[in-house]
Amino acid sequence: MHFMKPSLLIIVYISVKENCEFWEAMWMSLFNKVFASVGIGAAKVDTKLEKDRVKPGEEVRGIVEIRGGNVEQNIDDIYLSLHTTYIKEKDDRKYTATAQIDRFRLIQSFSIKENETKEIPFTFRLPLEMPLTMGRTKVWVSTGLDIKNAVDPSDKDYLTVIPNPLMEGVFNAISNLGFRLREAECEQAPRHLRRNMPFVQEFEFIAVSGPFRGRLDELELVFYPNSENEAEVLIQVDRRARGLGGFLSEAMGMDETYVRMNIHVSELPALQQKLQDTIARYC
Repeated sequence: MHFMKPSLLIIVYISVKENCEFWEAMWMSLFNKVFASVGIGAAKVDTKLEKDRVKPGEEVRGIVEIRGGNVEQNIDDIYLSLHTTYIKEKDDRKYTATAQIDRFRLIQSFSIKENETKEIPFTFRLPLEMPLTMGRTKVWVSTGLDIKNAVDPSDKDYLTVIPNPLMEGVFNAISNLGFRLREAECEQAPRHLRRNMPFVQEFEFIAVSGPFRGRLDELELVFYPNSENEAEVLIQVDRRARGLGGFLSEAMGMDETYVRMNIHVSELPALQQKLQDTIARYC
């Protein structure tokens, strides 16, 4: 009986072990790629905003952090998109729709290695027509990675959009006249009442004190900014109906009067009196 030499046994053992490790690594790599294609163990994206409280026309800054998954992946594109909600009407039914306000491409094709982390800084400016996050209106930044033949990772970060100095000055003047904000809503608008977006944001006030209490049903405002310091303001004066004639007028929508005013920040100190005189002419 002949026995295999010990050295030969070691060589055969090592050869079989290396072969098994090779196939195991290959299968693991294949499984990782398959899992990554459906989002398991794939690259992740996380947007970190410098601040989430901003004004229309203001710059938004931050960093997009991309963390590699279990395998190396090719990123075809990375982008930021700006969204908001508004009320849309169809077949006499109202529902909340989403509008993409803008989209920003940050970087083109690149690779992210296994467990690698990359940070990409960004800066973009909010449109002057950016709606305020008042009432049910929401504004957010979506970050997306385009990965070929795979689930695209995404991230959503909400913004709080507050009035700029011009808008704040208008709101203060109206408040000083005894009006209180009742509702703020983004609504789908006909083409002649909108600019770059399919909606306008309406601010609805009611008179709770002051010279117009009991004289107006409501006062509605829409801002059309021309620059950071100037805006055209559309004011709808809804007169309170009086008597039978007034009731018929209100029922037919004839009690509503539209007034357009151009307002500059330099006019804010005298704006309250200007608004009072303008509204009084239609009461």
